[in-house]
Amino acid sequence: MHTASSSVSASHRPQRAAFQTGTGPFSAPSFPNRARRAAVPAGQPLSGRIDLSGAQGAQLRMAVAAVHRICPEFHPVQVLRRSGRSVLIVGTTGRATAVAKCLLDRSPVWTERFQHEIAVYRAFVRNRPPVRAPRLIAADPENCTLVIERMPGRPAALTRHPAEAPPRADLRAVLGAVGRLNSWRPPAELFERPLDYSSRISRYHELGLFTDRDRGDLQKLLRGRAFAGGARGMQQFCHGDALLSNILLAPTGPVLVDWEHAGWYLPGYDLATLWSVLGDAPAARRHISQLAQRNGPDERDAFLVNLMLVLTREIRTYETAVQRTMRESVAATATASGLSPGEEQRLLLRRLHDDCALARRAVRAAVGTR
Repeated sequence: MHTASSSVSASHRPQRAAFQTGTGPFSAPSFPNRARRAAVPAGQPLSGRIDLSGAQGAQLRMAVAAVHRICPEFHPVQVLRRSGRSVLIVGTTGRATAVAKCLLDRSPVWTERFQHEIAVYRAFVRNRPPVRAPRLIAADPENCTLVIERMPGRPAALTRHPAEAPPRADLRAVLGAVGRLNSWRPPAELFERPLDYSSRISRYHELGLFTDRDRGDLQKLLRGRAFAGGARGMQQFCHGDALLSNILLAPTGPVLVDWEHAGWYLPGYDLATLWSVLGDAPAARRHISQLAQRNGPDERDAFLVNLMLVLTREIRTYETAVQRTMRESVAATATASGLSPGEEQRLLLRRLHDDCALARRAVRAAVGTR
């Protein structure tokens, strides 16, 4: 039998330089668009000025007004992150420090996701997860406005795919927090299933991202004894976007932020997410693979299904970024490795394709044991 630890453990690759991000409070970060998270160490005083001039200032004024409607005592201090989709503003509420998140892109898909995040924070009020998460202060689902407490800590990584493996102690803390969350059993009706596995597999097949055999193999694993009838025991509560950049490391323990994808998944979705971004940490990947199969072949197969979907999503995202870079034909500033950002994206894309081929072989081996 091919075990997950051997079939999805990648060899070490040369280190890549981190993607460069934009500077200044209003600069949208360059790809990947979640390179820097809304994390300001609690020991640092708030400082900075919010620029309300121009078109961006008008949009920001609307966001602050929406926050004041649900939290009149919120005093904005500085912009933490701004993109075309949302803006994060740090401020104070009395003696406490808070972060306001306002959706700028009101398209249905982002509105639904933002409202889902609010629903998760509301569920956490009475059902606290076994990991640290920001406390809800105020929310308005209709106007897509959210105010939560500001959490201390530094991100476990500043980029989606870190160029260097995080310290071993940091990875242990991250995996411990994710493991506690995945073992949590809140009332099932409080949280949704954000991912329709069969529909996602069919969609990727229609887009040409999955071959006929890929679709058939994944469907066989989904129809296996582990998932027959949507067995309650095979559901696992997951963060849904367990990137290192979504985990803050504080002296009192890890803090998980950005819960917009949280809900019930097949076991191993968070582990698959972490595996996908740790391309330069082969030892960590081996450990994750071992964790994913420790409870037998059913959970191993669930992990492999999740891994194929996560890696394919990453490939699709980065292919779009590479195409955009080529269209723009901007003379990019060299990174620390001497490569342009476009070349960095292509190198990462090549690694993701290698990882997907590795996962594909593991899936086929798992199907052979059924």
